[in-house]
Amino acid sequence: MDLKLKGKLALVTGSTAGIGRAIAAQLGREGARVIVNGRKADAVKTACDELAKETGGKYIAFAGDLSLAPEAERVVRENPGIEILVNNLGIFEPKAFEQIPDEDWRRFFEVNVLSGARLARLVLPAMKKADWGRIIFISSESGVQIPAEMIHYGMTKTAQLAISRGLAESVAGTGITVNAVLPGPTNSRGVGDFVEALAKEQGTTFEAFEKEFFKSVRPTSLIKRFSTPEEIATMVAYVASPLASSTTGAALRVDGGTTKSAF
Repeated sequence: MDLKLKGKLALVTGSTAGIGRAIAAQLGREGARVIVNGRKADAVKTACDELAKETGGKYIAFAGDLSLAPEAERVVRENPGIEILVNNLGIFEPKAFEQIPDEDWRRFFEVNVLSGARLARLVLPAMKKADWGRIIFISSESGVQIPAEMIHYGMTKTAQLAISRGLAESVAGTGITVNAVLPGPTNSRGVGDFVEALAKEQGTTFEAFEKEFFKSVRPTSLIKRFSTPEEIATMVAYVASPLASSTTGAALRVDGGTTKSAF
C-alpha cells in the first residue's frame, strides 16, 4: 500500500534507537524525508547513514537535546515546514513511589510531556498555513493502566493523552490531525537492556524472564510477549499518512491487548 508520504518532511524525536529508529526507518521507506534526532552527533550521523543504507530513504541529522527549549526552537528554525511531528522522546525508570523526589517528577514531566507540547506549538503555524499536518505522541498503555513500579512515568503518559486530545480539538476542521499511539511492553533498546540486566542478575535468560514477566507483571497481555519496535512503527506510519485523514483525537493502542478494555 502506498501511504502517499513521498517528500513529506518528518521529525522523529529520540530516533537513533528503539521505537524512534523503527519509526524513522518506516517513514523513510515510504519516501518521507526524516529528521533523525539524538543528543550525540556521532550517534545521529551513524543512525542516518545506517538508515539510508537500510531503507534507501532520505535522512537529515539533528543532534540536540529536544527537551530543551533552545534546541527545540533550533530544529524548527533549521528545518522549516515540518509536516509530520512524532513526539517519541522519553525516559523511564522503575522506582518506588516513596523514593521519587520532586526533581524526578519535574525531569520526567519536562522530558516526556513538555518537550512534545513545545514542539507541537512550534510546528503548528506552518501546518496551519499549509492546512495539513500530523502530530503524533508516543504515549503508552502505562498512561491508562498506571504501573505501580513507576508512577511518575505513568503520569507523563496520561498527560500526553490529554494534550493530544485537546490539541486535536483545537485544530478541528483543518487538515491537521493529532493522535496518540500507545505501545505496550516493547523490546526497544532501553527495555531490552534493562531486561537483559535483570535476567543476568537473576541468573536466567531473556526468554525465561519474558515468560515470567507476562505471567506476573503484565498478565493481561494477549500476545504474551514483548512487541517489536517495528510493530509500533507500522501503526505510526499509517497515522502519519494522508490516508489516515479521518483518524484524529484518538488513543491508538498497539499494546498486545495489555489494556483490559475493548474501547
